[in-house]
Amino acid sequence: MVSALTLGVLLLPAFKQPWMTITLPTFIDFFRRYWIHIVIVFLIYNSKDFLDQLDRIIMANTGLDMTPWIFAVEGTLAYDVQVAFKSTWLTVALTHFYVAGFMFICYVSIFYFAFFDDRWIADRMTLSIAWVYILAIPFYLFFNVRVTGDYIPGMETLAYDLTPEIADWFRRIDPFTNGFPSLHIGIPFAVWLCLTRFDEDRRWNRYRWLVFVYIAITAFAIIYLGIHWFIDIIGGVLIASLAVTLAGRTSNGWWSIFDERTINSRIVTVLTNPKKAFGIAYNRFGDQVKRFRDPTSRETGTIVLAIFIVLFAVITWELSHQSLPAGGVEAPQDVAAADGWMVTIDNKTTGAVLLVHDLSNLEQEPIEVLNGSVELDSPFDVNNGILVVANDTSLIAFDLKNPSAENGYAIISSQTLEQPERLLLTSSGSNNYIVMLSEGRLQAMSLGGTTIELGLADRTILHAQVSNLELALVYEDTPTTVHFARIGSLGSIAIKDINASAPVEQDEVLSEWGTPVNMSNATITNMVFDEQFLAATVNVSATDRLVVYNRSSDAQWLASDAKYPVSDPSLNNGILAWSIRDHLDPTNPQAKYMDGEIQFLNLTENQTMLLTSDELHQFGPKVLTDHLVYFEEDEMGLVTVRIHSWTPELTVYSNIIMQLGLLSAFLLAFVYAYQRHSERTLEQLRNEEE
Repeated sequence: MVSALTLGVLLLPAFKQPWMTITLPTFIDFFRRYWIHIVIVFLIYNSKDFLDQLDRIIMANTGLDMTPWIFAVEGTLAYDVQVAFKSTWLTVALTHFYVAGFMFICYVSIFYFAFFDDRWIADRMTLSIAWVYILAIPFYLFFNVRVTGDYIPGMETLAYDLTPEIADWFRRIDPFTNGFPSLHIGIPFAVWLCLTRFDEDRRWNRYRWLVFVYIAITAFAIIYLGIHWFIDIIGGVLIASLAVTLAGRTSNGWWSIFDERTINSRIVTVLTNPKKAFGIAYNRFGDQVKRFRDPTSRETGTIVLAIFIVLFAVITWELSHQSLPAGGVEAPQDVAAADGWMVTIDNKTTGAVLLVHDLSNLEQEPIEVLNGSVELDSPFDVNNGILVVANDTSLIAFDLKNPSAENGYAIISSQTLEQPERLLLTSSGSNNYIVMLSEGRLQAMSLGGTTIELGLADRTILHAQVSNLELALVYEDTPTTVHFARIGSLGSIAIKDINASAPVEQDEVLSEWGTPVNMSNATITNMVFDEQFLAATVNVSATDRLVVYNRSSDAQWLASDAKYPVSDPSLNNGILAWSIRDHLDPTNPQAKYMDGEIQFLNLTENQTMLLTSDELHQFGPKVLTDHLVYFEEDEMGLVTVRIHSWTPELTVYSNIIMQLGLLSAFLLAFVYAYQRHSERTLEQLRNEEE
């Protein structure tokens, strides 16, 4: 933005009119005369980050993705353009043009007309750009279209991947799902249309031609760089046309109130004579009330529009707040979840207790188990509707489908044994097995206590995971190799060298941060798996990287940015979730990047989503069939368990508001149509009489 504004100042002499002068006092006076115009521009600039974060969350909550439909219509046209013209010098040139050129057009297009005091154009230009952005918001939130380089097979996002710094910058500011309409076309085309329509004496012809050339180059650049579809360009043109029309209609009304030449005097009146200011405001409010007591089609249409804005706000709020706190939890320490059940060990004021939540009924209070008979570090797990927990003396199994007044749930079995370090519960059909890890050794048993021979090598085990009857193991002496074994069978299969290496450019960034990568000492720190995929976090000294391994094709890749630490992976039904401290530069730490955020990857569609985006610390996700469970720590250090539903649901109150709003809008639409028809008929009769 600074570069764009600097370029704009340098080019001032090229676009000024012969009778205009450039002086330092003019720069100073420019801010006084057009400060509201400047405020509007920076409101647009600053609102983008908020709306992008909102879009990321709504996309994660709803999965609204129109890209397959766009691809069905357009096919690989954009890919064909990229292949035909691909070259290194063109990629570098167009990437910088794409970034800086857009800033130049957005801000200079208002700055020039305001600086030279062409208020007629400045007023309409500011509103045109504002209307483009306002009209695009519903599409960006509920008509998500992914960038072409992220969807078309074989196509690259050339601009986003040019350098690690540029890639990281784009990831911070762009959710990569705001394809339609293209604002890189919409805003400059609105500028061009605005000059074409309102510059009646063509004094700004030179600048208008510059904008036209910019539009032509940008249209090619956004296709070539793997960012936009051709349909996005069409959408930008249509949005721009509507925006300029609305700017022409609303300019007089808006600037009659917010013109800097009059609003300054209003502010003075409020400060020096508040009674007079209140009287003026009260009278104008009364005039508006009278209009709506006897409404014309204009007032009725305004009411309908207001209703839809309220409904839009309600649905936006609901879809961005789908994660609910688990009730009855005071200080959660650990959580296990599977098959619609969530079990939390809670540090209540009365002592440690296990809380069992039935996720099919979130309004139901959790049921307490073993209150006072477990410790905060007692291992436990849940699977197939069964909860197993080990305290200092016993291992107890509960049937969660069979409530009991005495113990909370019916006890299936209870055995005396030494408490293991970790406990895993798995099942195959009606058979349930308990796998326990203690002092680097693994043992398995049935719920009835029968020991099962695993036939594993006599080596110290660092990590173990279980899925159905499969075991995944990492031995201490081979910390980047995963061994797969099977309960009831002998031997194992090794997957050697889980590869956490990243592009050299990203390793160089980590070295500049003072955290060099040490691949020779890489170690798997955590892992999860299912029948098709294995995901492992690998410590490379500088950071922990998340590697995904396809068990069918033997392919593996990094699932997240290699520079930032990843933890707590969880995998279920083709969804891989994790916690990440994204964008955290240790040499320049910013508070908003110090906390962990929850991301998840749909392995079927190869699309990564950001579930949380705030300044709270989220960690420990657990992926379930219908839900995702995770921890959240607020500014005061209070930890809660959040439950996110994969299927969007409206609260009862929002549902009532939506129904009443739609019913009201439905009735008022008929009234508006009748009023509009009657008013036009009367107007036609008057014209005929005259």
